[in-house]
Amino acid sequence: MNERVVEILMFIMSQLRGGKKDFDNLDLLSQDLLNRGYSQNEISSAFSWLFERADHDIEEILRDGDSDISQSFRVLHELEEMIISADAFGYLLQIKQLEILSDFDVELAIEKAMMLGVSRVHIEDMKSIVAAILTTRSSHFHGNFPFDNDMDAMIH
Repeated sequence: MNERVVEILMFIMSQLRGGKKDFDNLDLLSQDLLNRGYSQNEISSAFSWLFERADHDIEEILRDGDSDISQSFRVLHELEEMIISADAFGYLLQIKQLEILSDFDVELAIEKAMMLGVSRVHIEDMKSIVAAILTTRSSHFHGNFPFDNDMDAMIH
């Protein structure tokens, strides 16, 4: 999954959660995204990811009061603040608030950012990290675990 698909996911979720659009008007939402310069393939990928994630109950994602989203707020440690820019962390929190990432995924993204080996992680870096996490999670939806081929070596 590339960063443009993540942008589309953010747009879709913000539109749906904000009550601006609903799933009865997917054609209008798709057309809006096409008008914004996204390809049909990118839009389809975003919707596919969203529907797979939602499994059979998409409404659970959209419920405001009954949402399972954690109300906790992750604060960066002093060292993390030195490495992760405010924009990059803000992007990560926005993605979490839209329920695209879980608390675990946020922790994973922060861990990956800290291990990049750069002096400063900017928003573009964080977008790449998030896209990688979502790609890995998408492969789990299809049952393609990254270590399947190495499982025998790990056991023996």
